[in-house]
Amino acid sequence: MDELRGDGWRRLLAAARRKLEQTGGALDGSVGLAAPSETERRVIIGITGTYRPETVKRLTVSLAGLDEALTRMHGAGLLQTLARLGDPVRDRPAERAAEVSARQSLLAVAGAAMSAGEDWFAAWLSAMTEDGTLTRLIRRGDSHLIRQATAVLDQLPARFVPLPVLAESATGDTKALTPGSPLATLVLRALALRSGSPGVPSGRTGQRALWESAGVIVDDLASQVLLLNVRTRGDNVVSRWLNDAARSGIPFRLTLHQQNGHPVVPVAEELFICENPAVLRAAAAELGNRSAALVCTEGIPSAACHKLLAAAVAAGSRLRWRADFDWTGLRIVAAAGSTPWRMSASDYTTGLALGESTPLTGSRTGSPWDPSLSEAMATEGRAVMEERLIPVLLADLAAR
Repeated sequence: MDELRGDGWRRLLAAARRKLEQTGGALDGSVGLAAPSETERRVIIGITGTYRPETVKRLTVSLAGLDEALTRMHGAGLLQTLARLGDPVRDRPAERAAEVSARQSLLAVAGAAMSAGEDWFAAWLSAMTEDGTLTRLIRRGDSHLIRQATAVLDQLPARFVPLPVLAESATGDTKALTPGSPLATLVLRALALRSGSPGVPSGRTGQRALWESAGVIVDDLASQVLLLNVRTRGDNVVSRWLNDAARSGIPFRLTLHQQNGHPVVPVAEELFICENPAVLRAAAAELGNRSAALVCTEGIPSAACHKLLAAAVAAGSRLRWRADFDWTGLRIVAAAGSTPWRMSASDYTTGLALGESTPLTGSRTGSPWDPSLSEAMATEGRAVMEERLIPVLLADLAAR
């Protein structure tokens, strides 16, 4: 076969392979070489038995004639020869038909999912179809990952379920959703659309927050919430730490792991919740222990935050919740279902007038507590971050 790997045959056999793969292996038609070399010209003369001058610009040979010549010269036809050279001819039409069938089957399975009627779920399937993800998974033999991802999404949102437990429940493999795994990547793409995020965060911290937005715990030590002056009842070690910090007006970072081992029950009549640490830092610096109890979500609320606030509500606390005036901030406040804090259209307009603002990005969402807020933001097209409202927020905290 060494001769067939040489310069005289290489382009000719490559062209024949492409033609056969297009026709499912049928020896119909012919293949041609543009601007043939002298070696290629001599090979085709030998195959066809017809002289071709050196000035010829293109040479053609029928697949049937090539098959016959190879059988005569090497005892193997065209298809056998290509297989012996290490790359068997693939039946492209059959593969495409199989891919279409597999794609339809997967979409049918996904269509029966519990979330199939949701806009974000439809957008997830559409994105995977358009960017070729679905086709790549089918060709690699990994189409089962779509079924598993759908099974995972059917169990979300959850309530503080550890990631390995979710993986075992949905797939039978505790490690199937290990960070960075193909299945975890697929599910995170869906969760990003579900939460209105522009995409899957590249870092572990952002991805962990995305999991936690669906009630999944990746790491109970890394899941934290930032607090100021949150006093508690009880006499366990964590409660004592919180009470000591509140007496001194010192910010405290509380983990989910600490809460799981030592239940924390806030006793504040009213808990204020903000999104940005700068607000809590300013309250600690200017008000100290005179500030009302303040919880900072640092973006999308973590599982540690949700657990603390659930305990506070169960103990009778009222929640006053705010976030940035952007689409993500509106989603956070709407999902909280609590009393908004300085989140009205007039608060937005006041903040907008105080300085330049960055453009709004992402998909629009509503503000059920004040529909005119979402309308005003869409009209202005600008975001207002919490930091701009710090003076009025501190006045609220000091008054209580």
